[in-house]
Amino acid sequence: MEVTIRRARTTDVRAVRSLIDTYARGGILLDKPTVTLFESVQEFWVAERDDDGTVVACGALHVMWEDLAEVRTLAVDPSCRGTGVGHLLLEKLLQTARWLGVRRIFCLTFEVSFFAKHGFVEIGELHEAEETTADPAAIATDVYEELLRSYDEGVAEFLDLERVKPNTLGNSRMLLHL
Repeated sequence: MEVTIRRARTTDVRAVRSLIDTYARGGILLDKPTVTLFESVQEFWVAERDDDGTVVACGALHVMWEDLAEVRTLAVDPSCRGTGVGHLLLEKLLQTARWLGVRRIFCLTFEVSFFAKHGFVEIGELHEAEETTADPAAIATDVYEELLRSYDEGVAEFLDLERVKPNTLGNSRMLLHL
């Protein structure tokens, strides 16, 4: 199957909604209101089948800070799983992160082995740290304080804040250092 990975457009939101619904029903992805998908459409990339233009996968890159972003809502149509489409889409998200200057990519996932193939590693407790720390999951104290001001639930999940404990879905927190 040949696909084109491209930026999502507002006309793709219905297909993205359908992909999310497939996995949200099973508790794999968090459900998102359709309005949120429209508001964040510029963060999304889609995989479109070359033969008929059907959107078969989606994924978003959400920047949290100067050097930190999250891969969100990576979903592949169940009939296309195992074809490499998810890998192509994730590579595009990582390429975008590099272009933006992001050095660390975070994700919450049940697909640990999939993300591990791309260099992501599971992380435990995140803690604020001094700028000189060697811990790749730690963030500087001043950045931590700023991130606490965010209303974004993904940021709260990344920071492992009490209000989201236990992890809403029970998935793994993973980090890639570019």
